[in-house]
Amino acid sequence: HAEDELSRSSHSNPGKSLVNGIKTNPASNSPKSSFTVPVGPPVYVDLAYIPNHCSGKNTDPEFFKRVRASYYVVSGNDAANGEPSRAVLDALLEGKSQWGENLQVTLIPTHDTEVTREWYQQTHEKQQELNIMVLASSSTVVMQDESFPACKIEF
Repeated sequence: HAEDELSRSSHSNPGKSLVNGIKTNPASNSPKSSFTVPVGPPVYVDLAYIPNHCSGKNTDPEFFKRVRASYYVVSGNDAANGEPSRAVLDALLEGKSQWGENLQVTLIPTHDTEVTREWYQQTHEKQQELNIMVLASSSTVVMQDESFPACKIEF
């Protein structure tokens, strides 16, 4: 019965669709979704890949408030497209500052870029205050008894 109702509502209202059970308006020209994310507890993970190669189009402080990782991978290496985005790296600082707990976070850039170098130098004191460590692109990561260069962490 519910499936029939869902099918009828989507056919009778073609301007709206469901994404993960939430009505959205695909006609919106905003790069971010037009619905509000329901309030809920943060999600804790070991490793999180910052979406869209650390592009500012889809990642904001809310991402870092809600997705709390021990390790964040920054894979952007396209300055022409704003990847990685300085705004996203700043959003990490803003989001983490609101965690209320000082858990260790490691940022793993997979490329050595001017944006990440400048951000690292300009915000180093804030990173230390928030217990954020940034690996150099030449760093080695050890996971599950295997050792490999940080730049190899790709999805």
